[in-house]
Order: sequence, then structure tokens, then C-alpha cells
Amino acid sequence: MGVPSHTVENGSVLVDSGQSRLRELGYKQELKRDLSVFSNFAFSFSIISVLTGITTLYNTGLTFGGPISLVYGWFIAGGFTMFVGLSMAEICSSYPTSGGLYYWSARLAGRNWAPFASWFTGWFNIVGQWAVTTSVDFSLAQLIQVIILLSTGGKNGGGYEASKYVVIAFHGAILSMHAIINSLPISVLSFFGQLAAVWNLLGMKISGLNMNSGLSNPPFLTYSSLLLGVVLLMILIPSVATERASAKFVFTHFNTDNGEGINSKVYIFVLGLLMSQYTLTGYDASAHMTEETKNADKNGPKGIISAIGISIIFGWGYLLGITFAVTDIPYLLSEDNDAGGYAIAEIFYLAFKNRYGSGVGGIICLGVIAIAIFFCGMSSVTSNSRMVYAFSRDGAMPLSSLWHKVNKQEVPINAVWLSAFISFCMALTSLGSLVAFQAMVSIATIGLYIAYALPIFFRVSLGRKSFVPGPFNLGRYGVVVGWIAVLWVATISVLFSLPVAYPVTSETLNYTPVAVGGLLFITVSWWIVSARHWFTGPITNI
Repeated sequence: MGVPSHTVENGSVLVDSGQSRLRELGYKQELKRDLSVFSNFAFSFSIISVLTGITTLYNTGLTFGGPISLVYGWFIAGGFTMFVGLSMAEICSSYPTSGGLYYWSARLAGRNWAPFASWFTGWFNIVGQWAVTTSVDFSLAQLIQVIILLSTGGKNGGGYEASKYVVIAFHGAILSMHAIINSLPISVLSFFGQLAAVWNLLGMKISGLNMNSGLSNPPFLTYSSLLLGVVLLMILIPSVATERASAKFVFTHFNTDNGEGINSKVYIFVLGLLMSQYTLTGYDASAHMTEETKNADKNGPKGIISAIGISIIFGWGYLLGITFAVTDIPYLLSEDNDAGGYAIAEIFYLAFKNRYGSGVGGIICLGVIAIAIFFCGMSSVTSNSRMVYAFSRDGAMPLSSLWHKVNKQEVPINAVWLSAFISFCMALTSLGSLVAFQAMVSIATIGLYIAYALPIFFRVSLGRKSFVPGPFNLGRYGVVVGWIAVLWVATISVLFSLPVAYPVTSETLNYTPVAVGGLLFITVSWWIVSARHWFTGPITNI
């Protein structure tokens, strides 16, 4: 029998079903419950932000496989990601709390394993989230640097190339702005979240310079932006594009010229999947926002699934639009082009420069993407802070009493600024070595997906018989879908730890297993030495 979902009547007072379920789980309502289903969706959609992930790692897709890896790899990663999302949505419906993944693990692993399962999942989740914020805001800082470079003449025209210290300063300023916005009341933050979702959809249509992809049925607030995007697209297609790739190139060309000593097509295709899988992360935000979402036992799952589904559809359209503008892969990846090897920036810049003799229009398009990435980072800090709030509420963090405090506007403001500070510290590794920084942010994909898989694994194993589904459930297919999700995460954890260049040296080594292994070692060691004596798992406050 499932957990009921409806707005229940308590005497003459109507109680939100999410709030009622939260109380059943042992928590009192401390955060303001004011988010609609669209607002909940908007936070996850903004963190997934296909404009962010695809723009940031498009070079990786072009290098490893090119169009085939981009066009078909997107659907492979997207399909398996939906299995992960469906399993998470089912669990979220039963346990709609801000703690999300680590709380789910505690409830599903059984009494004996609950404390360790909760501890392990929680730390992988929270560090993975911080790594996501670090990588998103650092990628924005790098894009701003490229926009400045192109605006001042480009690399071949004496343009200004910012030093690594300037880039890290950009990063710090961006994080500060995100922390300030996240310190505002949730009603204001909700507006920014919805604006972010609309901007992402609009941005994808503006940036699709050469092709109009099929439209899905987006939430009603995005409808007007889609109309505007189509109009802009209709203007840009005939007026901007001077050269475009053939359909045969886009749908059949496989790039094996990667310059990394890798010749196996299967190996190359696997490495090309990283762009897609990196992009499709962060949708656990819908779970972390459930204590602020109306009817969260229904709307939290809807937020997760719709964010993934809409991202897959519009992300593919964005990929097609960009890839139809690719005519010379080696040149786009060359550090000697005007954008310094930033492929998408060079595509936009050349599209307008070849037509009008000036790349200003391309720079404006990059500005559209930069704003989308800004919103992505903003929503990421929101999700981070709610995870910190919940994890510290259960006593898992040093100085927990400080981090779970909320202000008069019912915002966990200390958790907001802690998340911004740690994300800045993680980015400081870029000053020493980009290799070290890449190892740090690799946790954003592998570490976060391990945190996604753990409660699903407990759901289909230790908690298979005890799990009580909520109003959203997969019925008899729940276990099958769960095992597919777990196996996919195990697969990508191995694949994305493989070397990305041969011969393997200190400069070409894939440090992902080192970074994830380091986090594993620290988490388990801390548990054995100390935490097992005092951390008992989620603590109810009623």
C-alpha cells in the first residue's frame, strides 16, 4: 500500500500533503513551502542546463567521435539517465525531505546499515554538488574570458587573454553574486529559477543557428519564449549561415583524428559520452527543494522527471543546431583560432563574421549562453545550501548547529555562504594545475552519480520488501528500472576513469579515479576513526 497524497484536512485547516508527509517522517516545517511544481522543475532544469554542459564540453565530444558521439551519444546517456531519474523520483515521492539522497539511503538500508549508508551517501552527494558549482562557475569565468578575447580582436588580432589569476577573480565574483541572490527570500529566488528555465529554452533556440529542432510541450511559462525563439531562429538561419555541414556529415561522420593516440572506435565513442553524462546531472535539486515545494510527494518527482525529459529533447536540438555549423573540426579545436580553441565560441564568431564581416552577433549569442550558465550556477548554490542545511540538521557536519540555522526570511543563509566559499576553494587548484582542477571537478560527474545510485541500490536490495511507495511509483517495474540505473552508474564510473590519452604521463593521466578514490578513503576513514561513534543517521526534530 502506498503513501497517500492529497491536501489533507486537519480540523478546518487544509494541510499540504508534502508537509503532512514531512511530519510523518519526523521533521517539522522550518523552510517556507512556497514553490510550485514548475518552480521545483525550474531548479533542476537550470542546474542540468544543457547550454552549460554542452557548451563547456563540446570540445570533448568533437575530439572523441565528433558528430556521431554528439548526436547518438546524447540519446544513449539520456536514456539511461532517465532510468536513474525514474528510480530517484519513486523514492522522492515516498521521502520528500531536503536531505534527499542520504536520507533515502538511511531509510532503505535497514537499521543496522542506516548510519553508514547515510554518512557515505551524504558526503558523496554534498562534495559532488560543491564540485558541480565549482565547475559551472569556473566554466562561466572561462567563457567570460573568451568573450573578452573575441571582443578585443580575437587571438589572431591582438585580443586580451586574461591570466589564470583574472579568471579565478571572475570565478570569485560570480560565486559572490550567487550567494547574494540565494540569501534573498524563497519567493524572489523562485522568480529567478523560473526566469532561468525560460532563458535556457530561449537560449537554445537562439543558439541553434542552422536548424530548427522539434518542439515538445514545455511548461506554460516557457511558451512565449519558445515563440520568440522560433522567430529569432527564422531570422538567423537565412541571414547568418554561409556554410553548413551536410546531413550525412552530422549523422554519419565519426572523428577518429583525436591526436591522443587512441584508435579504437569503441573507446573513442565511450570517451565522447562524457559530455552528455556531465551535462545530465544535478536533477537531485528537485529532491533537495521538496521541503519548500507544495505537495512535494507528487511535485518533487514531477520536477525530476520533467527536468531530465525536457533537457534531453531540447539538448538534442541544441546539439544539432551547433553541429550543422561544423565544417572543419581540426580548426575549431586548434588553439590558434580566434577563440583560442573554444569550439562553440569559434562557431558563433565565424558564423557572423563570414556573413557580415564582424563577429559581434556571435559574441552576443555567447552572452546569451553566459547568462544561462550564470543561472545554472545560481540554482546549483541553492541546491548545495539545502543539502548542507539538511545534512547539518542531522549533525553530520562540523559546526552543524551553525550551518542549519535559518534567518527571518526562512533561508539557510549560513549554508549558502559556506557552499559558495568551499566552491571557491576547490577552484583554487586551477592556479597550481589544470590537471589537478579537472581531477577535482571529476567528482561532479562520478561522485554525484555514485550518490544517486546508492539509495537506488538499497531500494532494490536491502529495502526491496520494506519500501513503501508514495503517490508516484513504478509499480512492478520499480526493481527492474532500479537495477538498470545502478548498473549504468557502475558502468560509467569505470568508463570515465579510463585514460584519455596515450602514452599515459603525469600530464595526460586521468585523475578521476584518484579524486573519487581520495574522497572514498577520507569518507570511510573518518567514519571508522570518529563518526561511527556519534553519527546515528537522520535525526527527527519532532
